[in-house]
Amino acid sequence: MADEAGRLYAEQRALLRRMFDAAVAAVAPARCLPPYLQALNAAPPAGRLIVVGAGKGAAAMAQAVEAHWRGDPAKLSGCVVTRYGHGVPCERIDVIEAAHPVPDDAGMSAAQRMLDAVAGLGADDRVLALLSGGGSALLALPAAGITLADKQMVTRALLKCGAAIDEINCVRKHLSAIKGGRLALAAWPAPVTTLAISDVPGDDLAVIASGPTLADPTRCADALDILDRYGIAAPAAVRALLESGAGETPKPGDRRFLHNDARIVASARAALAAAGDVARASGVTPLILGDAIEGEAREAARVLGGIALSCAAAGIPVAAPCVLLSGGETTVTVKGGGRGGRNAEFLLALALALRAHPRLHAIACDTDGIDGSEDNAGAVMTADTLARAAARGLDARAHLADNDAYGFFAGIDDLVVTGPTRTNVNDFRAILIDGRA
Repeated sequence: MADEAGRLYAEQRALLRRMFDAAVAAVAPARCLPPYLQALNAAPPAGRLIVVGAGKGAAAMAQAVEAHWRGDPAKLSGCVVTRYGHGVPCERIDVIEAAHPVPDDAGMSAAQRMLDAVAGLGADDRVLALLSGGGSALLALPAAGITLADKQMVTRALLKCGAAIDEINCVRKHLSAIKGGRLALAAWPAPVTTLAISDVPGDDLAVIASGPTLADPTRCADALDILDRYGIAAPAAVRALLESGAGETPKPGDRRFLHNDARIVASARAALAAAGDVARASGVTPLILGDAIEGEAREAARVLGGIALSCAAAGIPVAAPCVLLSGGETTVTVKGGGRGGRNAEFLLALALALRAHPRLHAIACDTDGIDGSEDNAGAVMTADTLARAAARGLDARAHLADNDAYGFFAGIDDLVVTGPTRTNVNDFRAILIDGRA
């Protein structure tokens, strides 16, 4: 009987992993970017094409541009910045690696290089901006009057307090010399085309990578409110910049943005749809609960766990065999001293919420291959997760209280490790309800 259960659980784990892999493949730059380059190839600029970009997918996006650019190669140049370990070889576009999620000197130098690359362009030139998740930390050029150390301190505090990504990026924009539309202003009068892989709930282009080429509707007062709401004691220079209004960003309606355009080339929606296709091919009904789920990871686990239990018990809102798919970006308010990212924390809280139900299994991973700042994408759980952990002396509730989901899943060999995927549409969650009686 134990062997039969083990075989069934192995099958469910394999199906969950296939869904995640399909989700990531669907939003890979080599797959999603080429259709959006056709218009650029059909009407190339009379002058130069300057490529700039930032994010965990920026190098792979630059590589896709080089592979599909049909214009004069001599007119193509530029530079992009990506996280350490996420670079890929390019011939005409320089790839710089820098730190994420807390910025470093390399990111600051990369941001200055981009401003220099677009300076002095004319109306016959065009800038192609390639943005993906992680770009905010990687474009780390402080506004006048504050230092990189100031930005590092504020970034660490925002990451620990449980702030949502749009709140974090609102603050980042107003402390930057390049984000919040300032890169586009530096390129004017050259028009700017922005192609973005969205990692933000709601797919707001002005939030992705803190919108370096998009006009910004938020204000310094909003950034101050966020710092105060989360009790962040920002350095004096940061507060002075925000209180004076000197950190204000260019706003919608500014004529210097009139000839620019921006498109999202991949999002969580496409990733979830691809996972749903894998489920259907295996005889499992997919139900996408949403692609913009936010809030504390453990609270989201309780809600989604309740829906899964309802499916198992009463076939509501969908009958088994089925899988509940969701995306977005949860947060973790860090109070313990353990290791873990939001997806592993979600999954550990989910395991407790499901109470070892014999028909419920799940995976939760970040599509960029990095759950928070760890080396795993996330983790996977099956109905016997808590029992296997207890057999190895692991207390699930104690690990959750210490924000140590990484240690818990590492202890039972249930981490999902992919390495850099070089794309990023944020969280991927799948809760599988098998059809056994």
